[in-house]
Amino acid sequence: MSKTMINPRNAYGEALVELGKKHKNLVVLDADLSKSTKTIMFAKKYPNRFFEMGIAEANMISTAAGLASCGKIPFASTFAVFATGRVYDQIRMDVAYSNANVKIFATHGGISVGKDGASHQMIEDLALMRV
Repeated sequence: MSKTMINPRNAYGEALVELGKKHKNLVVLDADLSKSTKTIMFAKKYPNRFFEMGIAEANMISTAAGLASCGKIPFASTFAVFATGRVYDQIRMDVAYSNANVKIFATHGGISVGKDGASHQMIEDLALMRV
């Protein structure tokens, strides 16, 4: 059986585009990393449903929670170190406390983040989200 391998980030970008076809209330937010997280694929196809939030991950998560409260299905994307460590309070209060339907996608987990170095390594993300 021959299977074509695809890297996880490309799979995510392609999946968002496919989901966007089926769900008109799906929106994507990104923290200035759309080329890396591959949300740029969704942005090109559905520019009116893509929100570039800049280097403001906490605001991105709070905005995603607000969009969810209005019936949208938000996907928030950034590096793992920022998706959990930098925004823990917003996830706790804005997403978890209100049981908001927010999807958080994190790339670059663990210690193998290449040239980005120690500041972008995240090994405690799973532990943080279990609390």
